[in-house]
Amino acid sequence: MFPAHQQPQIRAQLSLVLEGIMCQSLLQTISGKGRAMIMEILIPNPAVRNLIREDKIHQVYSSMQSGQEKFGMQTFNQALATAYFQKQISLEVALQRSSNQDELQEMINRGAGLTNRGGTPGSTMARGATPTKG
Repeated sequence: MFPAHQQPQIRAQLSLVLEGIMCQSLLQTISGKGRAMIMEILIPNPAVRNLIREDKIHQVYSSMQSGQEKFGMQTFNQALATAYFQKQISLEVALQRSSNQDELQEMINRGAGLTNRGGTPGSTMARGATPTKG
């Protein structure tokens, strides 16, 4: 923890040097014969950098949600929903791993904004994972 008088300076420095943040988890596939890689990705675009500088961290999540197509960002829930729609993971596994189950369930119910954009981390299977057919 930095002293209060240094926190604005530290936030400014962090906003300038941050290259990206990735959080990944390997989840059991539906087939049980491999793992599906689920990734949350934050790309520090100018808006995100400004939110960090201005100590508005609580708004970063919504920037991630809206920056999916243009910047390649995705929330963990977006990645979980994509893997579920691609039949990589079960609904039960997706809901168990979500930190916001209501949001994930709503995404799945409406199926909006989730496409198979081949090559994106949310749709990539980890080594050894076997895709299921269906």
